[in-house]
Amino acid sequence: MGFILRRLGFYLVAFWASITLNFMLPRLMPGDPVTRMLSRSQQRLDPQQVESLQRLLGVEGGPWWQEYFAYIGRVFTGDFGVSISRFPTPVSEVIAAQLPWTLLLGAVSLFLAVIIGNLLGILAAWRRGGALDSVVPPLLVFIGSFPYFWLAMGSLYVFGVALGISPLRHAFSVGLTPSWDLTFISDVAAHLILPALSIVLVSIGGWMLGMRNTMISTNAEDYILMAEAKGLRPRRIMFNYAARNALLPSVTNIGMSLGFIVGGALLTEVVFAYPGVGYQLLAAVQGLDYPLMQGLFLTITAAVLLANFLVDLVYVRLDPRVRVG
Repeated sequence: MGFILRRLGFYLVAFWASITLNFMLPRLMPGDPVTRMLSRSQQRLDPQQVESLQRLLGVEGGPWWQEYFAYIGRVFTGDFGVSISRFPTPVSEVIAAQLPWTLLLGAVSLFLAVIIGNLLGILAAWRRGGALDSVVPPLLVFIGSFPYFWLAMGSLYVFGVALGISPLRHAFSVGLTPSWDLTFISDVAAHLILPALSIVLVSIGGWMLGMRNTMISTNAEDYILMAEAKGLRPRRIMFNYAARNALLPSVTNIGMSLGFIVGGALLTEVVFAYPGVGYQLLAAVQGLDYPLMQGLFLTITAAVLLANFLVDLVYVRLDPRVRVG
């Protein structure tokens, strides 16, 4: 319980710091968001209209501490203001419409990378020196050295443009209505393959190498030698004894890799015009939509912190030693 409370306190402090940073960034820039938007668009508004925009963005020019506490109050009530680029839609509605697609892409990519990477690492360490251990790790490391967006653009050109066997953009075909029928689900899966594959190929090498190295050290433990001496089947020793204990560092790595997965998903969404948070963030930056940018930044931060906290809860369940103290 003490470990959980300490971790919860850490994540609450981190969330508060992200809220503060999110509040300060637009105000630390020269001028104010309204002035910068008007200078870029070369529009002329009446003073009353400018004042309305400033109230909309929460930069009326009052004392910063009053704006700060008002901003915190709006955040905890889910009020991020109104989107400028998609006026008059509230920011919360824009994020609610885009977030599920990012969660789908990130969750599928992370699940496949963890499962396939760890399984390959287990088999490579158990048959150390074999073909799987000698050929696959260098190949995956080579592929993983490419940036997310480069691999996404390459796969989009090869499979989408040259071969024409994959959709080029969006999360589902134009004309389909979102529903839970088989036609729509299969169409979403077809649009998800290339974006998810781009992220999986970049990240799977790290998972394989991490599990392989942990399994090699685990195979030298006394309980593995004891299990072999008892005559247990190699498959049972590999999965029930060695892999089960070697998985603990991988659980920690899940939390550490969430930020990279989210970052990769954001870049991949831009390449495939996938209607998630990353694609919407690019549109918000291009349109100087400050309320939407702030809402997206805070949503991404909160999602990563929450996922890391859930990973800590799972780790406590798997390894009771961390409960001490």
